[in-house]
Amino acid sequence: MITSLLVANRGEIACRVIRTAKAMGLTTVAVHSAVDHDARHVHAADRRVDLGGAKPADSYLTIDKLIDAALTSGAQAVHPGYGFLSENADFARAVEAAGLIFIGPPAAAIEAMGSKSAAKALMEQAGVPLVPGYHGADQSPESFRVAAQGIGYPVLLKASAGGGGKGMKVVQHEAELTDALLSARREAQAAFGDDRLLLEKYLLKPRHVEIQIFADQHGNCLYLHERDCSIQRRHQKVVEEAPAPGLTDQTRRAMGEAAVRAAQAIGYVGAGTVEFLLDERGEFFFMEMNTRLQVEHPVTEAITGLDLVAWQIRVAGGEPLPISQSQVPLLGHAIEVRLYAEDPDQDFLPASGRLDLYREPALTAGQRIDSGVNEGDLISPFYDPMLGKLVAWGENREQARLRLLDLLRKTFVGGVRTNRAFLCRILEHPAFAAAELDTDFIPRHAAHLLRPSSPLPDAFWQQAAIAFLHSEPTERRADDPDSPWADRSGQRFGLPASCRLHLHCNGEQRVVRLEPGLTVTDNRTAIRNGATLYLSWDDELLEVTRFDPIAAADTRSQPEGGLIAPMNGSIVQVLVKPGQTVAAGTPLIVLEAMKMEHSIRARQSGVVKQLCCSEGDMVSEGAVLVEMELHSSLAGEASERGSVQ
Repeated sequence: MITSLLVANRGEIACRVIRTAKAMGLTTVAVHSAVDHDARHVHAADRRVDLGGAKPADSYLTIDKLIDAALTSGAQAVHPGYGFLSENADFARAVEAAGLIFIGPPAAAIEAMGSKSAAKALMEQAGVPLVPGYHGADQSPESFRVAAQGIGYPVLLKASAGGGGKGMKVVQHEAELTDALLSARREAQAAFGDDRLLLEKYLLKPRHVEIQIFADQHGNCLYLHERDCSIQRRHQKVVEEAPAPGLTDQTRRAMGEAAVRAAQAIGYVGAGTVEFLLDERGEFFFMEMNTRLQVEHPVTEAITGLDLVAWQIRVAGGEPLPISQSQVPLLGHAIEVRLYAEDPDQDFLPASGRLDLYREPALTAGQRIDSGVNEGDLISPFYDPMLGKLVAWGENREQARLRLLDLLRKTFVGGVRTNRAFLCRILEHPAFAAAELDTDFIPRHAAHLLRPSSPLPDAFWQQAAIAFLHSEPTERRADDPDSPWADRSGQRFGLPASCRLHLHCNGEQRVVRLEPGLTVTDNRTAIRNGATLYLSWDDELLEVTRFDPIAAADTRSQPEGGLIAPMNGSIVQVLVKPGQTVAAGTPLIVLEAMKMEHSIRARQSGVVKQLCCSEGDMVSEGAVLVEMELHSSLAGEASERGSVQ
């Protein structure tokens, strides 16, 4: 019987595993990097072990440190969470070799599915339908070129050793293949320590439907229905729901039975997910198997009433599955969204910085939040930028959708850019409400979901000024702390006939004049935190501050033509040299942040004047990377940040 558990992970999944483990009476151990020493998951556990380092390679990806942490803390078992080493067969073997219990499948099963290429060969033998592709051992560019020509473009490059969008590139034309191979290999190596790739036909308008399976050590295996994960950006899931809308009982059964065959073919034990592409004709094709607990497991828990982490722990301890296939419940509908620190307006560029504001609402019926952050936390560039998952269950899909929209609108995050408003637009979009889902949902509806920034209207500035006025801190008299004269929530006498506030928001500055007889702003939409007012407007949570007009007039802008780092990160490649003439759109720098690569391109044509960074450098947001001498006709329109793709 397992009595103590080390969670070899961080963030929301570490918090989620610790929550169930403690409810089961287990002693919990958290590990953390130097960056995470004060993180939420660390405080949630009974014990903590410092791994040191900052980058994953120096902390959460270091097997020896994790094994030593488990042994010295007295843990009997290790839960890998998802990501990091959760699908690493060497880690599973090391855990078992140390006399510990690995909360996951056998190393051989991880190995069988860890290589997507080998997995596809196994699935072909098991009679599971496959997407046309190339998953051979020859990793030469020529082999990929020949395979792509045979399959036909567009094609999809994928990391053989992992998922989550890392090492994944869509290639539309042969001319793009070489660069895509190099970039995908770098991302795969950085994320999984393995740069091998495979190639698949890129299907148009497919749905991404996956089956949750569970197997025990006694030969029992069942499926816990399906999840639709079609709404994605940059090949990463954004919205997940269960069950999949419009899926027939016949297709559900066929996919579930195929997933069970896939698991049984490799002697699987524990929680796993078999992912399929479902086309418009109702045919499905095997993509991959994730040999771990998925990020989106809460929607399966919501429609079954089961705790999958508790099942993982009990199965690892040798217990049989508690129910049979015919007893698996299917109750109502559940939807989950992933709340990320990222900027949807900048091609979903990851955001880093301090969470100056983080407020979760009181939950109502059918609502759930799995998060791993607290107000004041630093969102670093070293890890995935997901802040948490918001989940809602309903008796039907529409009830779940409305409950989730309400939950999202009452969750407030400030200090870093997030995708909160973007998620609201997805949930309220008529096509989503009608369950018109496929993997091209976001590109197809980009005009509505990714609205271009526009000047804030007068109504916003008036509301911001009113909220600012009534949220100003007031000094109370020591001899009369309850004086009504210190209360800003009611009528105030002696105010001037009007007042002016100098406000700043979203790069705009406005002088706002207010007249007497103002109305107090609803405190559910305006939150004051220090010198910053957070005001909810059109589902965005905007940061409003006051500014000194004299000081603002003295502020100097960045040098014309300077390209600035849009986030904290490390320089992977410098693609140009001083004196080089470049056209608009030319890649200049490749920046790695949060396990993804981002190309910084010239917005205007010109000449590279000076390089201010080198490969391997760590740079901070706002640091000048390249100085450009722009062609005179375009210099006045230059953006100081360049474009990031």
